[in-house]
Order: sequence, then C-alpha cells, then structure tokens
Amino acid sequence: MINTILWVIAYLVLAPVIGGLLAGIDRVITARMQGRFGPPVLQPFYDVLKLTEKEAITVNKVQDFYVLCFFIFVVITGCFFFAGGDLLLVIFALTLASVFLIIAAFSSNSPYAQIGAERELLQMMAYEPMVLMTAVGFYMFTGSFRVSDILSFGTMPFLYMIGIFIGFLFILTIKFRKSPFDLSMSHHAHQELVKGLTTEFSGTTLALIEVAHWYENIFLLGFIFLFFANGTAIGTVLGLAVCLATYFLEVLIDNSFARMKWQFALKSSWIIAITVGFINLVVLRFMP
Repeated sequence: MINTILWVIAYLVLAPVIGGLLAGIDRVITARMQGRFGPPVLQPFYDVLKLTEKEAITVNKVQDFYVLCFFIFVVITGCFFFAGGDLLLVIFALTLASVFLIIAAFSSNSPYAQIGAERELLQMMAYEPMVLMTAVGFYMFTGSFRVSDILSFGTMPFLYMIGIFIGFLFILTIKFRKSPFDLSMSHHAHQELVKGLTTEFSGTTLALIEVAHWYENIFLLGFIFLFFANGTAIGTVLGLAVCLATYFLEVLIDNSFARMKWQFALKSSWIIAITVGFINLVVLRFMP
C-alpha cells in the first residue's frame, strides 16, 4: 500500500515536469529540423504560466467545468495506471476524459471548435480498437488485466506481442497529436482550423488542457514500458530507453509527414488493428 501511494504521488508531481520537459525538447528538435534556433527547453512552462495570468474569457458557464472534468479524469487515469490498477478501468477513465473535452468543444458553439470535436470523435474511433486489443493482449499473455501483475510477470511481453506493439505504436501518433494525424488540433501554426478543438479556450482553461496532455503523454509512455517490463533491472532500463526512443520517433514522424485526411487515419488504424493486432492475439491464443 505504501509503495502504491508513493507511485501515485510520484506520478502527480513528476509527470507534468517530465511531460513539460519532453514538450520543450520536442520544440527544440523541431526547430533544428527546420533550420531554426527555436525556443528554450523550458518554454512550455513559461507558456502555461503566462496563460494562468491572462483574463479568464469563457463562451458559456459549463465550458470550464467540462475542461476541469477532462483534466481530473486524465490525472485519475494515470493514478490508476501507476497504482498498478486494472487496464480496462484505465482505458475507460481515459475515454471518459476525452468525452468531456469533446463536450466542452461542442458547448462553445464555434464552428472551428465543433469541427475539431467531430474530428476528435473520429480519432477515438480510429485508436480505441487497438488500445482495447493491447489490453486484451496483456491479459492473454499474463492472465491478468492488472498493471502490477504485468510488471511482475517475469517474461518480457514484447517478445510475444510484437504485432500488438507495432499497432499500439501506430495509434500513438494519434494520441500524441502528431502529424500526419493531428486532425482535431495542432501545435503547429498552419492548422486550417486555427486551434481546432481548443479554439475557444483561453487563460487557465487552456493551461489545464496543456498540463493534462503532459500527464497523458507520460501515462501513454507507461504503456510502452509495459511491453518491456519483466521485473528485472535490465527490463526497466530497456523499457525506459524504448520510451524515450518512441517519443523522439514521434517527433521525427511529426516533422517528416504532411497531415493526412481523416479517412486515411480511420482506415489505416483499423487495418493495422485487424492485421498485426488481431493476428498477434490469435498467436497468443494458441501459444503453449
């Protein structure tokens, strides 16, 4: 129980710090790839602090409430995960958080925000099947949905779940909101929907969304870590190294591909889930 509490506290304190640093490094690498000097690594923290100092302007009374619910459920999702909880409960909480953000965008009555919300729904349809297959794959391999059981199983899941790992890595581009799948909102200035989903958010509300994404990114990298966890120091080091490599691969993809249409995002995600994901599940089913 003490270890669980310590892990939850560590996530609550360290996740936004590490997530913000990764976002800053992302900006620096992106600038270097584009031949620019770029902002300092701590620029994301400066941006969030500046947002908290701005005047709160809201379109309606419920908008901020929905965003607050989004933030709370994202944090709760990570707490469930790092407390060693049930993966299905973790996925349910994360989906609920996304629903609150979509409702917040719809409530603004802005055409840009509403189109962004519709695209966010399409993205959920694209990545949810693969996320569920990942949880089912861990269950079929270890016999448990609990993160704590997967971490202590003793055998590295990656060796038997390579197909599911590839599928999860593919949809991670959608979850990280990286090009070519930054359909609903983008951190780039060329987004045709202005800021898409977050067009009508400002001040503290927008700061909450940004910090929530830092929390979410660390939790998603935790999923990557599960593929390499086997209860040993080697598995831990390898898992952390792959997490960093995965994030920088997403940055490289973000700067190498133009944004695709939503049809391609939906079709390609489902094709990946049906092929490599489902085939891997069948292999696990008949594995001795």
